[in-house]
Amino acid sequence: MEIIVLALICSFGVVVLLGPLAIPLLRRLKFGQVVREDGPAAHKAKTGTPTMGGLMMLAGISATVLIVYRDSAQAWLLLFVTLACGGLGFLDDYIKVVLKRNLGLKAKQKLLGQIMIALVFSWLVTQTMGRGTQLWIPGLDQTLDAGFLFHVLVFFIIVGTTNAVNLTDGLDGLAAGTSVAAAAVYAGVAYYLGQSAVAGFFAAVVGACLGFLVYNRHPARIFMGDTGSLALGGALAAGAVLTRTELVLPLIGAIFVAEALSVIIQVISFKSTGRRVFRMSPLHHHFELGGWSETKVVGVFWLVGLICGLLGLSVVFSSAVGGFH
Repeated sequence: MEIIVLALICSFGVVVLLGPLAIPLLRRLKFGQVVREDGPAAHKAKTGTPTMGGLMMLAGISATVLIVYRDSAQAWLLLFVTLACGGLGFLDDYIKVVLKRNLGLKAKQKLLGQIMIALVFSWLVTQTMGRGTQLWIPGLDQTLDAGFLFHVLVFFIIVGTTNAVNLTDGLDGLAAGTSVAAAAVYAGVAYYLGQSAVAGFFAAVVGACLGFLVYNRHPARIFMGDTGSLALGGALAAGAVLTRTELVLPLIGAIFVAEALSVIIQVISFKSTGRRVFRMSPLHHHFELGGWSETKVVGVFWLVGLICGLLGLSVVFSSAVGGFH
């Protein structure tokens, strides 16, 4: 347990120490946020706030693996997915910053990158980690061998989770705070399953997010950008696969799921009927336009995310996770 706490403290410390260096540097480089033109009017004031702050979190997590878990194959695999997804996000952010557009990579380009990451991770986790292709079915407490479909599922988990966390990153501290809850739950799940290095890795993710919140809480002095949101999504997706809790991930990350579903529902409704279900999507903007303050939306979403995470944790704790605990 001590080494897991050390991982959290190490990651937190690195991110906090990098803040005073990274924020002025990004500002001098004019790496500022481009706010979506159709977003809430109040968000116009955020234009120019330094972005790509996810690099700070990646530095904290990477340093922790190098210092504390350099001999763990599981930690390195998790770091690979996190850095790969973060690298994809960095390219997206860089295009936005250079071209001063809020579009970034084309959808096909981003999808191709996610496919490559998913294929490499899926192969490594089944061929070198002894993970196999079994899926644990919550409630039934049984496993099902998905065979080739397991690799397809891994792809959808990575694509879905990275994009869902990305959509959540629209308010000061929202994505970082909800990721704290989800990552803390996965640290608990991994510890319960005896995967100490995985638990430590997610403790490092918690520490990185907490350190980032020092500068990202309202009013934010820096944004994580796609660099951070895609990295966090990739970490959570990989953690779900390594702990064989893929089917519990939607509950643990319920806020991310709700944000993504709100966008899907909005698009389908508008294209099919010409009417919008929400005032604006993703979901956090719906509540903003309904009169909630930004801090109220973030606080409520944090609380709901924590509750759902604890419910997911209870599902795992109440079983043997398919008999491989």
